[in-house]
Amino acid sequence: MALADAATTAAGERQAADNGIVWRPTEEYVQASRLHRFMERHGIAGYDELLRRSIEDLDWFWNAACDDLGIEWYRRYDRVVDTSRGIAWPRWWVGGQLNYVHNALDKHAASDRRNKLALVWEGEDGARRSYSYWELWAETNRVANALRALGVGKGDRVGIFMPMIPEVCIASLACGKLGAIYTPIFSGYAAPAIAARLNDCEAKVLITADGFYRRGSVVSMKETADAAVAEAPTIENVVVCRRIGREVPWTKGRDVWWDEAIADQPRTCETERTDPEDPFMLIYTSGTTGRPKGAVHVHGGFPIKATQDMAHCFDVQEQDVIFWFTDMGWMMGPWLFIGALTLGSTAFCYEGSPDYPRPDRVWDMVERHGISVLGISPTAIRAMIPLGTELVTRHDLSTLRVLGGTGEPWNPEPWSWYFRWVGGGRCPIINYSGGTEISGGITGCTTIQPLKVCAFSGPVPGMAADVFDEQGKPVRGAVGELVVTRPWPGMTRGFWRDQERYDQAYWSRWPDVWVHGDWATIDEDGFWFIQGRSDDTIKIAGKRLGPAEVESAAVGHPAVAEAAAIGVPHALKGEAVILFVVARPGHEPSDALREEIKDAVVAALGKTLRPEQVRFVGDLPKTRNAKIMRRVIRATHLGRSDLGDLSGLDNPAAIEEIARAH
Repeated sequence: MALADAATTAAGERQAADNGIVWRPTEEYVQASRLHRFMERHGIAGYDELLRRSIEDLDWFWNAACDDLGIEWYRRYDRVVDTSRGIAWPRWWVGGQLNYVHNALDKHAASDRRNKLALVWEGEDGARRSYSYWELWAETNRVANALRALGVGKGDRVGIFMPMIPEVCIASLACGKLGAIYTPIFSGYAAPAIAARLNDCEAKVLITADGFYRRGSVVSMKETADAAVAEAPTIENVVVCRRIGREVPWTKGRDVWWDEAIADQPRTCETERTDPEDPFMLIYTSGTTGRPKGAVHVHGGFPIKATQDMAHCFDVQEQDVIFWFTDMGWMMGPWLFIGALTLGSTAFCYEGSPDYPRPDRVWDMVERHGISVLGISPTAIRAMIPLGTELVTRHDLSTLRVLGGTGEPWNPEPWSWYFRWVGGGRCPIINYSGGTEISGGITGCTTIQPLKVCAFSGPVPGMAADVFDEQGKPVRGAVGELVVTRPWPGMTRGFWRDQERYDQAYWSRWPDVWVHGDWATIDEDGFWFIQGRSDDTIKIAGKRLGPAEVESAAVGHPAVAEAAAIGVPHALKGEAVILFVVARPGHEPSDALREEIKDAVVAALGKTLRPEQVRFVGDLPKTRNAKIMRRVIRATHLGRSDLGDLSGLDNPAAIEEIARAH
C-alpha cells in the first residue's frame, strides 16, 4: 500500500472508531492555549458557553477580547458598539482613539520585545532578510516620513503593488502611521486591473518594485505599473523598490526610488491618532462582473478581528513563527502581518513559488526557519500528494504545532495527507473560512476542540453564524446559506463610495441578516462543513448541493488529482453535473476511467447526482491563492463571451483547456 493511501486508511479507521473524531487536544495543547486561559479568566466552563456569551453579550466579549489581546488605546472608548443605524452600519469603540500601527509596532519597539524578531523573509532566489521590532519600527518611520514628504497625509489613498518582500509590510505600516489608506494590489495583476483599483479609490501614490522572481524568471513590475498609471490620472508619484536591481523605464519628476526617498529621513515619526472608524485599507474583491468591490476596513475593525482570530483559533503566541502562503493582494496578506505583529510574534513571508527550485521548498523553509504555525491552501496540498511523502519526511517539521487551511473546501484525502504527513498526526488543522469583507473567519476550529476530517468546529468566537434554509429558518443536516445575525468589529464599512451595492450584496435577502454567499451544513454532532459558493450551486431534480460534495467524491478515486464540478441546464432535471478532472500522473484519460469516476460519485452521493459528463484537462483555472474559478469554467463551457472579472486568474491557458475538453 502506498504511504499516502496508508495515511488515508489510518485516518478512516480512526474516524470509524471515534464517531468521526480524528484529533483530540492533549492536555499540553489545552493548558498552553490562549483561549483556554481567556475562558478560565472569565469563569467560563466550556466552549459552548463561551460562544453563547460572545454573541449574546457583544459589549462584554469584545471588551474582554481587546484586553486579552493587549490592545492599547490613546483614549479608551465610552461604548463598545452603537447599532442605532442598524446592524449593517454599526459604530464600534465609540469615543475611543487608537491607531493599529501603535499596537502592531510602536508599543513593541518601546518594550522589552524591541530586539525580538518581528519579520523574516526569504526570496525565491534564496535571499534572506530579517527585522527586529525596533528595526521594523525605524524603517517604517523612515518610509512614513518619505511618503509625507511626497504629500501623503491622513485619508489619502496609496496603492501598494508589490511582491511578498519586507517592503510590502513596511509600506502598509507606514501608510497606517500617517492615517493614510492603502490599497493592496495582487502582484500578478495586469495593468487594466491595477488601473481599475487606482481609479476607483483615486490613489495619490503607487508603491511598486522593479520586479520579482517567479519559478526562476524575473517578473517585471515597473513596466506594468507604468501602463496602469498611464490610465490613472490621480497618481502623482510612483515609488519604486529595488528588488531585482534591473534597469527600468523612468518618468522624471514622477518616479522615486524607495532607497533614495528614505535615505535622509529620520528614524522617528509620530503616529497619527485616529478614530476607530477611520479607514486604513481598501481591499478589492473580484465579483462575477468586471467591476471590483472596494471593501472599506478601519483601524478598530480588521486589525482587532484578525488578531482575535489568530489568537483564539490558531493560538498564535509570542514565541511562534507564523507563515501563511499568500500574497499581499489577498486578505490573508494583511491578516498575516497585522495579526502576527499585534500579538508580538514573528511573521514569515516568502516571495516565490512553493515548489521552486525543488518541490520540497515549503517543507525546507519550515525546517530552516523553525516555523510553528503554517497556513496553506487545499489546492497546494493536492498538488503535492502525487510527488510522494518522502519530500516531506526528509525534513524535520517538529517545530510545527498548528496547521491552517483556507480559501476553499477541503477534500478528505488532502486533509488527511496534510494531517498525517505534515503534522505527524499531532498538529490540529485549523480549518478557517470567512472572507475579505469579514476580516477573517466566520467558521473555524480551535486548538482546544476535537476535529473531524474537513470540518469546522463551528463559528469563530464572536460570530453569530447560522445556516438558513430557503425560508430564512435555521436548518440542520441539510445544505443551507451561511449567515451572520449580529455585527462584529471586522465587518467591512461598506464598499468604497457604493453603499447601495454593499446593502444589496449582503443585507437584501432577509432583514438584519448577513448572507455570506457560501453553502454550509451542520451535522448531527454539531460540526460545520462549507460546501462552496452558493452562486456555484448545482440543483438537480430539486436537490441543491455545493460543488465540493461532487468534487470530494471524484477526488476519492485514485486516478483523480483535482476536480471541478459545475451545473449546466438540463431539460428534465433542471441541471446536470459536468465534472472537469485533472488526472494523476500515470493515469491516462479513457472512457473506462470516465465511468469509474462517475461510479465513485454515485457511490458517495446516489444515482440522481451521477455526472452527465466527465472531461479531462491538464489544469483548472485558479487564482494565485489557489481558488478554483468555477464561474469561469461554467461560462467557458457554455460558450459565453463574457467570462466576468478575470483579473485574479493565475493560469489563463487553463481556460483554453476547458474550452477544448471532451
